[in-house]
Amino acid sequence: MEWSEQARAAERRRDWDAAIALVSADAECYATDPVRHNNHLWHMDLLVRAERFPELTELALTDVHARRRLNRSLRERGMESTLRDRAADGDRGALYVLVRLLCETGRPQEAHHVVQDIDPSNQYAHQIMAPFRSPSSGTH
Repeated sequence: MEWSEQARAAERRRDWDAAIALVSADAECYATDPVRHNNHLWHMDLLVRAERFPELTELALTDVHARRRLNRSLRERGMESTLRDRAADGDRGALYVLVRLLCETGRPQEAHHVVQDIDPSNQYAHQIMAPFRSPSSGTH
């Protein structure tokens, strides 16, 4: 059985340790080989499914894919305060995910306050909020 078949079998059994070990051995973030790159993305997904957030958080310091997957997972779990902390620590991706979440759940004023507190000159954050502003809100 090829290693990827073994990893899929471990994944089906929810044997995260085995699946992660198998996949990570053939994964590379910025590989020129698309298979190795896809394995890297698979590895990030396995870390989330295994709820290995400390490991994913550590990888997120230097790995954009880990950072994106972590922020998306935090959003899916409704962990707004953690996203806010990450945004306050300089993770712009966390800021954008948080602002989208707040706007999409009917809290554009809260999103505006978050942007004002963390990075008031961030034009992209303001672009995200723009469609959610009422014409009379006066925020920009």
